[in-house]
Amino acid sequence: MALSLPAGTRLVAATHNPGKAREIAVLLEDRFQVVSAGELGLPEPAETESTFTGNALLKARAAADRSRLPALADDSGLSVRGLDGAPGIYSARWAGPDKDFGLAMRKVEERLHEIGSDDRFAWFTCALALAWPDGPAVVVEGRIEGELTFPPRGDRGFGYDPIFLPEGGRQTFGELEPAVKDAMSHRARAFAQLKAALFD
Repeated sequence: MALSLPAGTRLVAATHNPGKAREIAVLLEDRFQVVSAGELGLPEPAETESTFTGNALLKARAAADRSRLPALADDSGLSVRGLDGAPGIYSARWAGPDKDFGLAMRKVEERLHEIGSDDRFAWFTCALALAWPDGPAVVVEGRIEGELTFPPRGDRGFGYDPIFLPEGGRQTFGELEPAVKDAMSHRARAFAQLKAALFD
């Protein structure tokens, strides 16, 4: 069966962050009426899966089944080869309850130093899951590779962006113009796949 979402469909963004819900609406070209899980008063499920795609699907299913509307969730983070893929799905948790990514970036640098690794290869992953209530789901994953650089550079972007140099680039995600980063990022790659699956 071909899965599609007609333009104008009410779609739940499985997030309690209004900014992220708006970003999702824009990335989907404002084709849908996007409402956040927070606006609907839906609880945030515990992220108990061991992969980005698993957590995205868990969040999308929870929102779809409670709201009885199609729901889209993302899960993303930074993985460092020298740290066996950490922080990975725990990327946000490394920033602590205050979401202090300065702390998280220092932790990455300190862990590499502790184990004596000079392997700076890293990648960002964004998994997207779109689930229908009690029904099927579409799951895609976008990834961009690069290397870490210390100390952090740039105050654009968010999260680990200031220590990530995309492959072949000279500016970190924290230094790049937002439009340039948004055109090449792991999130852009994931949304391009999702749109190809749903729009065409």
